[in-house]
This record gives sequence, structure tokens and C-alpha cells, in this order.
Amino acid sequence: MTGIQGSSRSAPYSETLQALGFDPALGRKFAAGIEAGLLRDLHVVVAARSGQTFLEYYGTGPDENWGTSLGDVAFDADTLHDLRSVTKSVTGLLYGIALDRGLVPSLDASLYEQFPEYGDLAKDPARAGITINHALTMTLGMEWDESRPYYDPLNSELAMENAPDRYRFVLERSIIAEPGTRWIYSGGSVALIGAIIERGTGKRLPDFAQEVLFAPLDIAKFHWSAGHDGVASAASGLRLTAPDLLKIGTLFVQKGAWNGQRIVSEDWVAQSLAPAILSTEDGLGYGRLWFSGDAPAPAFADPRPWYAGFGNGGQRLWLMPDAGIAAVIYSGKYNFWDAWITPTRVWREIILANFLEA
Repeated sequence: MTGIQGSSRSAPYSETLQALGFDPALGRKFAAGIEAGLLRDLHVVVAARSGQTFLEYYGTGPDENWGTSLGDVAFDADTLHDLRSVTKSVTGLLYGIALDRGLVPSLDASLYEQFPEYGDLAKDPARAGITINHALTMTLGMEWDESRPYYDPLNSELAMENAPDRYRFVLERSIIAEPGTRWIYSGGSVALIGAIIERGTGKRLPDFAQEVLFAPLDIAKFHWSAGHDGVASAASGLRLTAPDLLKIGTLFVQKGAWNGQRIVSEDWVAQSLAPAILSTEDGLGYGRLWFSGDAPAPAFADPRPWYAGFGNGGQRLWLMPDAGIAAVIYSGKYNFWDAWITPTRVWREIILANFLEA
């Protein structure tokens, strides 16, 4: 389906919005934003409250698969789309599932002990105190630069993908800050988390994800891009349909339970979302591979916390647990500095601004 679910003239759609606490004109306002050119480059928007979809839009536009052009794509509910760095949040969820099952070390375990083949690096006293938690919170204190476009070979993630040994590339980066004290955005830290999951479970990351997450959530279709060495990119390689990514968001809103089944512990959901450090992204909080902030909504007297996975080009998985809301936004503005504008407008000015009654 292309367009806005139900159409703004549909009485049942307006009634659904009102029943869920939203302004019945939400769909019309969203359509007006697209028509006015204020909401550009959108591929897909799907949002739900308490598991019930209230906004669903599918457009047409140029797209990519991990940097390879796909030409113009007509999106629908069955179309796979790059998550880019929203993949990081999914990888963090997989670590939590593995931790719940006793398959991976605790967060305070030494990071370098998980990679004994690099004993020469482990001997460095400056690296001795680095833990798995530092990788999950991007506070390794290591030099890393992803400020460059993702087609620039000097971008650290691209350089890691091109390196003969991706894990040595990450683990030998220069120490430039005391671990745990400075947030440095790093796809390399998430590559290490992916490796620890694979070593602990004895399964490739996509296979483990299929078994413990995708199958229980009835996610039948996905793709996980891999590098030249065949290693699935834990930081940016996952492709999912928007309704399926929304299931993962709803899982978090429901504190780790799905259709009465416990997928991940409530404790891990709380640990993942809780801000551990301030990021350099406009002072947003950062938990364990999740950004966080707060935003107003008319339904609440005060701003309420939100959490999100952010991905290059405007990919977003937004959550406001206090409102029971999860939203997925797919966009095609890869490698542009202002790709954040449209998904933020949809989240704050369309979804939250029209949430009237909790």
C-alpha cells in the first residue's frame, strides 16, 4: 500500500486514531507535510501504540543496499530496507539474549580476554581495564573516526571492512581517553560485540538472530550484509521490512515479552535503554547501543523519555515506552548531514505532537 493508512477521509481510520489517543487529523497533517515538502526523502513510516498500527506510509524513491544502488524502489510492507546503524541496537539485543542464556560473559568481563589471539595487545597496561561494557556503551577510549562519509576509505568503519583482520584493526587503535569517560561513536566496538556473540553461541550472528529473535517474532524475511571476509556486519549490515523492525521496537516497549513469551529479560531492556553517558550527538544520552532524550506530548504534563536506534540516511527506530509508542522511519538520504531532519519532524511534530490522551 502506498499512501497513508486508511486515508484522512476514512471514518474508521479517524476513529482508530481517536481511540488510541491521537488527534483524528494526524493522517491529514502527515500528508500535508509531504505535500508541502517539509517531509522529504521518506521511504516508509510505520508507527504503533500498544501494538496497534496508527500510521503507515509507503513511498517510492532511490535506495541502496549497503552502499550499492538499487535504483528507484516502490516500497511496501514486504520490502527489505537497510537499517544501517539501527543494526547496532539489534546486535545489543542479541547480546542480551545470549547473556540471559549464559552464553556470553558479563558486562564487566575483560574485552581483550575474549580475543586471546591478540595477546600482544592485551599486554598494554592502558588496555587492561577495558571491558565488554565499554564496547556496548562506546566508551572504549580508542581513536575512531566515522565523521567522514561512508564511501571515504579513511572512514574507520570502511577501513575496518577493508582491513585484512577486522578485529585486530579495532583492538589496536590508539588509546586517547580513559575507558568509560568519553563517548566515541564506533562501529568497531559493535563488531567486537558481534564476534563475542558468535564465539559464545557457536553460531554466525544471522543464524543466532534467526533462532532466538526473528523466528519467535515471526520475522521470516531478512538479509544481513557481510564483508569480504564473510563476517556479517554487526554495526550496519541488517536489512528488515518496516513492520518487522516495528516488532522489535514493540518488544522493547513491552519490556522484552512477545505474545506471552519472554524473548529477553526485562533487566536487559532496562540496562540497554538507561543512559550510561552523554553522547556528542547534541548532548543526547547513550545507553547500550541506544540513544535517548526526552520530548513533549500533549498527553503528558512534562516531557517524557524516548529511546532510539539511529542509522545513516535517516533510518530510525523510535520508542516512547511511557506512551506505549514505537515507530519506524526509513529514508533515502544516505551520507547527507541533514538526514536527521525529516525523521525527527515525523517523530516530534506528527506522532508526539498529535498524541493527546495517554
